[in-house]
Amino acid sequence: MTDAPSYPVGAPCWVESLQPDVGKAVTFYGSLFGWSFEDASPADYRVARLDGRRVAGVGQAPPMLDRGAWATYFLVADLDESAALIAESGGRLLAGPLDAGVSSGGNAERTALFADPSGAPFGIREGSAPTVAEIVDAPGAWQMSALHTPDMASAEKFYATVFAWRLEMAAGSGVGLWRLAGSTRRANHPTLPDDVVAVATLASPGMGVPPHWAVNVQVSDADAVSRRVVELGGSLLMPPTDAPGFRNAVLADPSGGVLAISQNVEA
Repeated sequence: MTDAPSYPVGAPCWVESLQPDVGKAVTFYGSLFGWSFEDASPADYRVARLDGRRVAGVGQAPPMLDRGAWATYFLVADLDESAALIAESGGRLLAGPLDAGVSSGGNAERTALFADPSGAPFGIREGSAPTVAEIVDAPGAWQMSALHTPDMASAEKFYATVFAWRLEMAAGSGVGLWRLAGSTRRANHPTLPDDVVAVATLASPGMGVPPHWAVNVQVSDADAVSRRVVELGGSLLMPPTDAPGFRNAVLADPSGGVLAISQNVEA
């Protein structure tokens, strides 16, 4: 997507990596994806840019995390009202609300981290001009986030209530699409409806993987990026694997933060 995306209320709008060693993560992801980074904020938060546009953030992990982790944030009109609705709907507060001070757009913003009823962490952010991804669906940029949950029915009810999403499951599959009326997040993608904002995947409790929101970055060559991950001190959790329309891999950064990558493949 070449034009800067716009985000309606309720849409995923930002991704960040929470790290025990911010400097180490900045070096890793800068080398891996060609990101440049703004100067650190007083709280040691670093905004990554790709071709001059904001693409992701790297911040200090809270004490509850002993390794790196990626988080997806959703845009809200009123953080306090959303926090109350999340609590009423079975979610719980993990951190915040935090005053993020002045964003790159020059306006104060507030953020908070929550867990949905299954325990999958996510964030929300509020501001008149909040920090959002200015480039998506391009090599080196955020492509999509996917909820992995063992309880799809509960997730469907929760995200419909909190963010007005609609879940559309593929027939005979454990994979579905989250859709949000008014969103054009995927307008330039040739295979998905314009209002798709995220993916849902039914996770088996026996797999040992906790419920989570996975973050996916688009790459132009999944095999080359996978080799580079290892060269930079990371590891491959899933080697490049073909799926309809994509070649995917899953990596862990040197601090254990898990990230998916996808190469678009023409049929």
